[in-house]
Amino acid sequence: MKKLELLPAVDVSEGKAVRLTKGEAGSETDYGDPLVAAREWIDQGAEWIHLVDLDRAFGRGTNVSVIENVINGCTDVKIELSGGIRDDQSLQQSVDMGAHRVNIGTAALENPEWTEQIIKKHGDLVAIGLDVRGETLAARGWTQEGGNLFEVMQSLEAAGCSRYVVTDVNKDGTLKGPNIDLLKSVLAKTEKPVVASGGISSLEDIRALRELTELGLEGAILGKSLYAGKFTLTDALEAAG
Repeated sequence: MKKLELLPAVDVSEGKAVRLTKGEAGSETDYGDPLVAAREWIDQGAEWIHLVDLDRAFGRGTNVSVIENVINGCTDVKIELSGGIRDDQSLQQSVDMGAHRVNIGTAALENPEWTEQIIKKHGDLVAIGLDVRGETLAARGWTQEGGNLFEVMQSLEAAGCSRYVVTDVNKDGTLKGPNIDLLKSVLAKTEKPVVASGGISSLEDIRALRELTELGLEGAILGKSLYAGKFTLTDALEAAG
């Protein structure tokens, strides 16, 4: 079995590190300074940080200065940046701030032509976030429907997408376990690496996800499980190989 790459998440809203339940605005739990949160995961061995501007994702503002502060304070790891990156300006701003990878979500559904252009231009820098309820994609901070998962994937495969980040919205922040069946369905449709997100609650979940590395699962994003103290990142990294 291959090693499963783990990306602890730092979701930022109104300048604070928070976690949501099922991606719903208003369900935030406050975890304090985002940079302190990120450094805690790095001290435990993180090689990546999944950094999200929730306010920009929901279209209710931005945390650019806070995001930039986190990136500048975490130069010893790689940053995957997500949340409201929907045009050339926000993409370039993310690159200029030092993001090693950007996660494009809503724009991939609402502006496929632009998405195809940036995939061709930036290659491995761009990951496409597929946020799913059942087989229906969610957009605009998970507040709107965005089409059928597998139909959109077919177009993205044709465009040359280099990586997918797959989130089961109904599992996210619930600590009810990842959606293994969904991940297997996605992995069957692509030879590109896939990163899982949503529902991880135990080291057993991480071991179960690691078994999918043989099918092409590259990594997993950890959120509430870490903040709620279900296990340490050190133990999770060990379980991930």
